[in-house]
Amino acid sequence: MKKREFLKIAGLGTLGMAGAGTAVTGAPGIVVPGDKKQLFNMSGFAAPKIDVVRIGYIGMGNRGGGAIKRIVHMGSVQVKGVADIVPEKANNAKKLLTDAGHTPDAYSGSPDAWKKMCERDDIDLIYICTPWSLHTPMALYAMDHGKHVATEIPAALTVEDCWKLVETSERTKKHCMMLENCCYDFFELLTLNMARQRFFGEIVHVEGAYIHDIFESLFQKDKRYDLWRLKENQRNGNLYPMHGLGPIAQILDINRGDKMDYLVSMSSNDYMLQARANELAAKDPDFKKYAGKSYRGNMNTTTIKTNKGKTIMLQHDVSSPRPYSRLHLISGTKGAAQKYPLPEDGTSGRISHGHEWIKPDEFKALEQQYQPEIVKRVGELAKKVGGHGGMDFLMDWRLIDCLRNGLPLDQDVYDAASWSVIIPLTEWSVANRSNSVDVPDFTNGSWKKNKPVDIALKEGGNTEVKS
Repeated sequence: MKKREFLKIAGLGTLGMAGAGTAVTGAPGIVVPGDKKQLFNMSGFAAPKIDVVRIGYIGMGNRGGGAIKRIVHMGSVQVKGVADIVPEKANNAKKLLTDAGHTPDAYSGSPDAWKKMCERDDIDLIYICTPWSLHTPMALYAMDHGKHVATEIPAALTVEDCWKLVETSERTKKHCMMLENCCYDFFELLTLNMARQRFFGEIVHVEGAYIHDIFESLFQKDKRYDLWRLKENQRNGNLYPMHGLGPIAQILDINRGDKMDYLVSMSSNDYMLQARANELAAKDPDFKKYAGKSYRGNMNTTTIKTNKGKTIMLQHDVSSPRPYSRLHLISGTKGAAQKYPLPEDGTSGRISHGHEWIKPDEFKALEQQYQPEIVKRVGELAKKVGGHGGMDFLMDWRLIDCLRNGLPLDQDVYDAASWSVIIPLTEWSVANRSNSVDVPDFTNGSWKKNKPVDIALKEGGNTEVKS
């Protein structure tokens, strides 16, 4: 594929948007900011308080189904609508919520039924849990109709769509949060708090990953609507960087004191996906359109340099039969932390203040000393409610609490854009012999003055939870 053709498909070329864009210039793959002007700085933005947060959910599959089961454990919220292209899923969700005391309307029957829910005047927040390609258009439509947005990951799949999210959030002054739940896992919150208090000294290097064997599920027609995720895997890059990147980006104060400058990316060959698609196509006509296609390599490895000279290593592999890992490694001038592989001593990770990992007793003492306030207040209930061990509930609770108390969100539209843009940038780098590519500055320079994420809960924290 010629470079110009690829840039057009991936959204890396000149965008043609009024007041927003990127341009390719200089060495191959270098992306620099265009003439975009920041309309309003959404970092640290606090929207007016909402006493009772009224929510509409789009997508009642695995993620959306879990989200509505969590929200019934939270006070000061009303679910006003649920939408899904499959009527049975929308109606089942409506019944579950009605039994829990909510009064939602169900929207289904056409691909655009969700728009009617976004157009209502009695909804404050649209919560998006649909296939990846729908996240950006749904988020844009919701913000343009006066709604805050929380969208599953990734928030966007092209550079152009990342800029569209930023421009729309700034123009409408509506939050656009990507639902990166791993930022609320317990060890990740612990290490963020420790980094804030300089336990690790100056952070030098971090690592994150999404290594998760979901190979079989990619081919399950009943699990993936229209096999949408198998289709996404025909792109070759890091297709799911957010789980590993989100927590370490917060630790490095990305977009809030530092920024990602450029990356290089390399993928192995695909040794499994095309072979399985070909095998299934010989037995099932539904798979014929997937046979003979090119798929992403088993393992992608990406390295990123920040403006302050820190380095980031990201990996992605959802095909190979390996134990689950997000890596989550932090290396500083005074100490280090690492989560995976999970320790066998029952602790949630490893911490060092020298050449060896500290003993379990010392770890537990540090855990008590640096435990974030959000975990003290809501942690035990979150574990009972569940959602990936409780981090999903912590994420939802924090989102609602910030909206109710008029507080800035932990993740803003610049995070959504800069964590998502890794997908098309790595795709370009892989296709071009791992040439480096600049990471756009979606903050338009405001990263130099933006304040780091505060998890101390100095304000708010009063949203009711139900056992």
